[in-house]
Amino acid sequence: MTSIETGHDHLQPQSKPSRTTINRRFKRSTLLMPLAVAAIWCSALMLTPYDPNATNFLLRLSPPSSEHWFGTDQLGRDVATRVLYGGLWSIGLALVITSVGAVIGTIIGLTAGHFGRAADVVLMRVSDSFFAFPELIAAVTIAGLLGPSTSNMVFALIAVSWMKYARLVRSLSVSISNKDYVLQARLNGLPPALILSRHILPNVLPNLLVLWTNGWSRSILSISGLSFLGFGVQPPNAEWGAMLLDGKTYMQTAPHLMIFPGLAILFAVLAINLTGDRLRDRLDGR
Repeated sequence: MTSIETGHDHLQPQSKPSRTTINRRFKRSTLLMPLAVAAIWCSALMLTPYDPNATNFLLRLSPPSSEHWFGTDQLGRDVATRVLYGGLWSIGLALVITSVGAVIGTIIGLTAGHFGRAADVVLMRVSDSFFAFPELIAAVTIAGLLGPSTSNMVFALIAVSWMKYARLVRSLSVSISNKDYVLQARLNGLPPALILSRHILPNVLPNLLVLWTNGWSRSILSISGLSFLGFGVQPPNAEWGAMLLDGKTYMQTAPHLMIFPGLAILFAVLAINLTGDRLRDRLDGR
């Protein structure tokens, strides 16, 4: 009887994966999503037969087809190729802006937290003065004063992006400085630079990394917004916000000119945000 029951075990219905297992698999997949997107993107860049700036007026405003998957724009340029190359501007510039802002903010935050009350008061008041203005409005103002160009847009976004990193690093470093192991290091005569590099910065980096990923996605939106307003990447360079600006005139007759750059912005921001959420969950678990 036992053998019969054992022999029929394979006929028993398998239990469905639990919600916890599904969530775990989803969270694991979010770390692989940006890598998969980057691999597909790089492969498409190498395989596309079109020049992003090559015009063909005979094919202007063509709808999506087997030859032009995303159609063509008002100058006959392949929209799919321009969306791919536009990511080099949108994602690449956002990465530079976010990284430079994080480095500047980290240096200012560490300086404010560990080099006397005078430095803390001065640097934090400067940070508060920048926080008084909405980030994007301040960036538009700076870019408008300097003139529309890619370099001016990058400078404007860096100028308004470092404050949140400085605030976070200053707050965390002051809290960590009161830990017993940091006090013991000071009593042992370790120089301040060594304490910062060995004890403070490694404990600040996990939270800084989460903020950095969120800042990366926000920078993509800011770059696209400034380019849409005419203050960012200039023609004929392909950038998602600039492509939205070009397609605005043909929104009703050729909606694909705005749909595909808009979807590219959506998926890029979603992939980075999901990765940032996954990193935050892993760091909170630790």
